[in-house]
Parts: sequence; structure tokens; C-alpha cells
Amino acid sequence: MKMKELSLISGAAYSRAQRGLRGLGLGLLLVMLQACAATAPVANADPRDPFEAMNRKVTGFNDVVDAAAFKPVAQAYAQVVPGMVRTGVRNFFGNLGDVWSLANNAAQLKLRATADTALRVSMNTFLGMGGLFDVATDYGIDKHKADFGLTLGHWGVPQGPYVVLPLLGPSTIRDAAALPVDIQGDLSRQSASSKNRDAALALKLTDTREGLLKIVDAVKEASLDPYTFTRDAYLQKRRNDLYDGNPPLERNFDDSEDDLGR
Repeated sequence: MKMKELSLISGAAYSRAQRGLRGLGLGLLLVMLQACAATAPVANADPRDPFEAMNRKVTGFNDVVDAAAFKPVAQAYAQVVPGMVRTGVRNFFGNLGDVWSLANNAAQLKLRATADTALRVSMNTFLGMGGLFDVATDYGIDKHKADFGLTLGHWGVPQGPYVVLPLLGPSTIRDAAALPVDIQGDLSRQSASSKNRDAALALKLTDTREGLLKIVDAVKEASLDPYTFTRDAYLQKRRNDLYDGNPPLERNFDDSEDDLGR
């Protein structure tokens, strides 16, 4: 795969996404207005999801945008770009993400995770040709992914209700509030050239969506309610990440404030 072809793929992703966003901008406004007007509570509502009516409408909007713009480009990317190149792209962005994880693990005073992540970044950057090869994993060095939302949770900031963000998908109030900081910490967004930043973002989004092609389709086919499945899976994963894979037993929602807390 030549770099020119890879550039065309990322450029197509960015251009198509822009066209989709312009065409569906009014649709998003209407969705949000309708969602805000939907004040009737959902029957048997999950206490973690008091905005379910709005969240479902935003999810529907996201599905339309995905079908029109992101999924077709991701499918083309998977067909045109060789697997070895796609793996290199994923490793490269993963290595950049490890730098931000390093900062957040340090902020959480997790010494083992910080040391492992620092070693991962060093090995993959210098031995893995700038991160194109995941040498650290081959040597058994664990990945400790962390972001600012988890750092806030580590220091006691409650997660708040579940929310679905336009285009970005599942989140919580805490994670949404942390998002601007996470964006600033993303090294792929640090280029002085806006053209390079846009190209990197397009390629990263395309690679991420390509990695989810089978998973998203499987969830929609196997789940009676994909929205509920996605919500529960997201909240469970975030809780698991917060407690390093060993979360305490959850008490009943009616008896516990911790379910809307950490």
C-alpha cells in the first residue's frame, strides 16, 4: 500500500464526513429539540439513565450519520488497505494514546501502571519504528489505558448519568466533561498544520470504525435492544477500568448512591 493511496482513503473519510455533517446538521438540531421536548419518563427506566428518551433519539441520529458516512468509508478502508498496514496504523495511534495514558496513570498515582506505560512508549517508539510495531506487547508488557474521565473518577468525581453524545456515542456526564481535556492530550491533534490534524483525525476515526465493523453488526443482530446492550456494556467497562479490573460488588440501585458515583 502506497502512502498516496492511504492518504486518499483518509481524505475520503474526512470529505465524506464533512458532507454528511453539513447535510445532517439540521437533522441533529431537530433531534435535539424533539428530545428535549420528550419529558415523559421511560417506563421501568434505569436510574443510571434518566435521559433515556433523549439518548435514544441521539443514538438514532448517530446511526443515520454512521450509515451515511463513517461505515461505508470504514468498509472501503478494510477492503483497500492491507491488514499489515491497518495494524501499523492502529499501533501508531495506540502508541500516541499510551502517552496520554501515561500522564493519567501518573496523575492517579498508579506506580506500576505508570512504569509499564512508560516502558511501552519507550520500546514501541524506539524499537517499534515510531509505534508502527507493538514490540512491548510481544514482550508481555501490559497496556494500562487511562483517560481524564478515569482520573476524575479515581479522585472521587461521580460519573453522573449516562448520556449519548452526538457523533461520539456512549458517555457519562463525567466523561463528557473530561472530553475537552482528553482532546488536548491527544498527540495526534498537536500538529501546527490544521490540514495534518484533520488528516490524522480522519484516519484515526476510520481505523477505529473499521475495528468495530463486526462488533457493531453483531450487537445489532443479536440484541433485542441494541441501545440497552450498548449502554450496559459501556457502563460496565468504565466501572471495570476505574477499578483496574476488580470492581467492588454493586449494591441494589435503590440502596446505593455508588451506582451514580464512581
